[in-house]
Amino acid sequence: MSPREASGRGQKTPHASRKSFTSSPGAPSRRLSLVFESLKHTAEFTGMADSKPEIVVPIRDAEKSASTEQEINPWDVHAAHDEQGNILAFDYVAISQKWATKLIDNDLLERFERLTGHKPHRWLRRGLFFSHRDFDKILDKYEAGEPFFMYTGRGPSSDALHLGHTIPFSFTKWLQDVFDVPLVIMLTDDEKALFKDNLTFEDTYKFGLQNAKDIIACGFDPKKTFIFSDLDYVKGHMLMNVWEFAKLITFNQVRGAFGFNESTNIGRIMFPSVQCVASFATSYPEIWSDNPPADRTKAIAKIPCLIPMAIDQDPYFRLVRDNAHRMRYPSPKPALIHSKFLTALQGAGGKMSASDPNSAIFMTDTPNQIKVNSASGIPYDHIADVTFRIKSINTLFSGGRDTIEEHRRLGGNPDVDVSFQYLHILKKTTKN
Repeated sequence: MSPREASGRGQKTPHASRKSFTSSPGAPSRRLSLVFESLKHTAEFTGMADSKPEIVVPIRDAEKSASTEQEINPWDVHAAHDEQGNILAFDYVAISQKWATKLIDNDLLERFERLTGHKPHRWLRRGLFFSHRDFDKILDKYEAGEPFFMYTGRGPSSDALHLGHTIPFSFTKWLQDVFDVPLVIMLTDDEKALFKDNLTFEDTYKFGLQNAKDIIACGFDPKKTFIFSDLDYVKGHMLMNVWEFAKLITFNQVRGAFGFNESTNIGRIMFPSVQCVASFATSYPEIWSDNPPADRTKAIAKIPCLIPMAIDQDPYFRLVRDNAHRMRYPSPKPALIHSKFLTALQGAGGKMSASDPNSAIFMTDTPNQIKVNSASGIPYDHIADVTFRIKSINTLFSGGRDTIEEHRRLGGNPDVDVSFQYLHILKKTTKN
């Protein structure tokens, strides 16, 4: 097989899924259009449509009284608080510095455009995807016509994706179109049952089947996309990788990376090895050949992986990047590209979460549920009765001034207005 064939341009392509799913193609795009129209109204209502926002900024929280540090890990995300108890914006530069990632700069984007012939996605240009590990090396592979694949995933904790989930999936779909490479999408139904005591494995498996419909509707290439449930697929070569990788990692390493302690159940301690080896090409022998090899091979192990993800998932892949070379057939360090969080409805300092329906807009919401009342322009203290969704959401953060008088004098603050922040991310027809 030539390097160009192996890179995805003419290579053997994976099955779309082991299950048969149905969904309306383009459904997420229609949901985003509904959200966009509602948000456009609220931004125009406050006269902020031409402003340039910062994506995340401080907001008030009178219930907090002491300063705290921001906490970001795969299962728990909390913004910092200042000494007055104000919730602060996530400091993404500090995260990048602490975790030693590289910020995406103009030089990298210019090289991307020069090599691919595609203008960088607006989410790259606007800084929503802001950080990376070795994305430049993936561009090296692309330039040389050498093979690589992409991997992303979803932890099914509810029966529908929310708006925050669709951003990395939509971005991954765009990358797949640009690079023309295989993509694997992991449904971590095992993880969610292990980490959420209120969910059974039956629950998360069913949620995964429902979530797959939303994912398919994003428009991935069915000939080059493999969607799998951990509870279905982790066997054979992938299970060999799981156990071999687990054999390399000590409890002290995962305790340091994920904050585990003596009370952590052994399922949680084991799970990182499952998610880590999803970045190994040898976990998917059927992708690379019409006649999959009986054993894992050194040639397949050399194929690198690109993983688009939210920044909170980085600890998993720091672990695999530190240890991939120790496998019997060493794999390259996976390349990562990180996104910021989509702000929760309540404002900066939180992210949309499927576990908190009051924080999110779901892909199964009806147009009436997505409809936004004219909340922008109303100070924070006066929006308790504003309804954003039927499911008891009444805390859409908007306005951003301390008093009505101040708001009338200064106008709305786009830096803290959630509707305007969403509009800035979703709107396509802007100069940037």
